[in-house]
Amino acid sequence: MSGSTWDDSVDVLVIGSGAGGFVAALTAAASHAKVLILEKSDLWGGSSATSGGGIWIPNSHLAQAAGITDSANLAFQYVRALSAENVPDANIRAYVETAAEMLQWLETNTQVRYASIPYTDYEAEVPGGKPEGYRTHLPLPLDGKLLGEEVQTLRPASPAASLFGFINWDWAETGMLLMRPKGWQKTLARILARYAFDIDQRLRSSKDRYLTLGNALLGGLRLASRDRNIDLWLNTRLVDLLTDGARVTGALVERDGKQLRIEARRGVVLAAGGFERNETMRAQHLKISDPRMSGGQINNTGDAIVVASAIGAATMNMDSVWWAPVFSVPGEPRGRLSTMERALPGSIIVNQAGKRYMNEAASYHHAGARMAAANLQGAGTQPSFILFDADFHHKYPVGPLMPLIPDWLQPASARAITLKGNTLRELAAKANIPPDALQATVDRFNEGARNGHDADFRRGEAAYDRFYGDARVAPNPSLAPIERAPFYAVPIYAGDIGTNGGLVTDENARVRNTGGDIIIGLYAVGNCSASVMGRSYPGAGATLGPAMTFGYIAGRHVAGAN
Repeated sequence: MSGSTWDDSVDVLVIGSGAGGFVAALTAAASHAKVLILEKSDLWGGSSATSGGGIWIPNSHLAQAAGITDSANLAFQYVRALSAENVPDANIRAYVETAAEMLQWLETNTQVRYASIPYTDYEAEVPGGKPEGYRTHLPLPLDGKLLGEEVQTLRPASPAASLFGFINWDWAETGMLLMRPKGWQKTLARILARYAFDIDQRLRSSKDRYLTLGNALLGGLRLASRDRNIDLWLNTRLVDLLTDGARVTGALVERDGKQLRIEARRGVVLAAGGFERNETMRAQHLKISDPRMSGGQINNTGDAIVVASAIGAATMNMDSVWWAPVFSVPGEPRGRLSTMERALPGSIIVNQAGKRYMNEAASYHHAGARMAAANLQGAGTQPSFILFDADFHHKYPVGPLMPLIPDWLQPASARAITLKGNTLRELAAKANIPPDALQATVDRFNEGARNGHDADFRRGEAAYDRFYGDARVAPNPSLAPIERAPFYAVPIYAGDIGTNGGLVTDENARVRNTGGDIIIGLYAVGNCSASVMGRSYPGAGATLGPAMTFGYIAGRHVAGAN
């Protein structure tokens, strides 16, 4: 669609208010471009705000300061081995060679601060992988009071990344309350007091102004964007891209029910997320078509992909997602990611035939993909069941089910999905699982667990398995027998945390058309573009890391800084 008269005019128009979009906006504005960010919902921050905020950045200045030896070449070797064949070397090189630069620029030019942590790569055994970690970086907390009224419209963290589903906590606090070493009660008291004594906020809202994880990242990005006079429009939906011949010149958008034509003199950056909440697109491209099984936020309906495709943009790997096992929790509009409970000692996942079918402690991408692939007639995995005993229930959380709290005091949402039996056979009957098969599965697992060895799936042998295990348990931190009644089972599903197939881009994040040529003036970053990781998930932060890095590349390129 072409355009000649405009309702507004900017140099760079960014569609989407997640981390990738904000970084693109900031880097373009740093080169003196006038920038506008559009967000279609009434909350800003996108899936980035609901996430852990982690970014996978090889060879960062923070890792170097910690004495870690790494290089872009090692990271290229690792990602190249894992990524899809149709992802160009040039795109991977652009990422691994620019990621550290992006992070240093971010810390110099914004209030966002990161820490490099010893979080092992998900495929650390692959050449170029780092078992010791320090490629994953987590954001440091931020005082949300600095945002003023805009803290109220910042999309809240996922319930899976919050204490009781609404109180923000950081990575160290999560570890303290999960493992409960000496002093954990003081940590809990500090978190609760921090929340309760924000009196002004408690009188008006339950929203926590102590920002952590993804909320801290987006809060810092928004503060920096205000400093650079970047406007953010909420409730503004992309309708169409406007063109002049082969060049994108702006966009037709709908704001509060009114259509507007916005000129983008230098270009449009699409950063509007994937299509995981679009049932029609899921049915066309994905194995699991139910959008309720996605952990992606509800506005990710593929708008940018659809609109760009309509003007000839090419797509790639549309059958690919960031897989994840999820819980379907009543009252929550999306799947709740299962990260830690699968690797902790004393739990297993069984299918509807009562049998294990994978290493439960594998990365959520591998576990979710295996769940989807193993969904067979007579041995269904939608749902599977995570099964554990009274000892495990006392020690660790499982989805919305919390430790230490009596069953009758658990949240109603947890009680609604938790099955309980005084014997394994009683539990099997409630889950409609063959009791003999379940008993045999648990007996075999227990025999190996007592010896610290999983003969079937080698659980606990990989570095990632051990990272999420319980270091206090020997000889294998991911294995313990399931033997003390009562026994519990919670349904768990193959889901995702977003799609990662999308628009085809080059090393500068420019969108290509179906003939392979560059569409001048159009860029795409984040989950609306086909991921540089292909169908793989190399480490924690492998979604946001590329989104922000290619946002940095796109912002500089569209503004003429490259």
